[in-house]
Amino acid sequence: MHPKRRQDTGARPKPRWVPQPELLYAQVVKSYRRRRLVGGTHRVGFGPRLAIEQALAACGWTIKTAFIERLNLDLRQRVAAIGRRVNTLCQGEVGWQDQLALFQVYHTLVLPHASLRQPLPIPEASHGSG
Repeated sequence: MHPKRRQDTGARPKPRWVPQPELLYAQVVKSYRRRRLVGGTHRVGFGPRLAIEQALAACGWTIKTAFIERLNLDLRQRVAAIGRRVNTLCQGEVGWQDQLALFQVYHTLVLPHASLRQPLPIPEASHGSG
């Protein structure tokens, strides 16, 4: 969005990023004591809490960290520069971006995802034993 000018003279204000009104975003804030998880609270970033809970309930989910934790583990295991926390493996920012792009393509297009396995409304005959 482009903010309005406050006065007639001077520099124009820089454009600002504004989230889409339909964006729903929530997070879990964990609290630790002596390196052990002792609790967590839900915090809504964008959108009404009821809309977020309804959107997740349609899939049978709740607000939780399991999805991002799984993605973080996949990143650490498959992108060497992140897993080992060294810069020499990627030889600069371009190499790091290349590794992340390769991971994104592999994760999205090659890996089988259990959430994509949905039963067909009408079973179809297959040529194998499935």
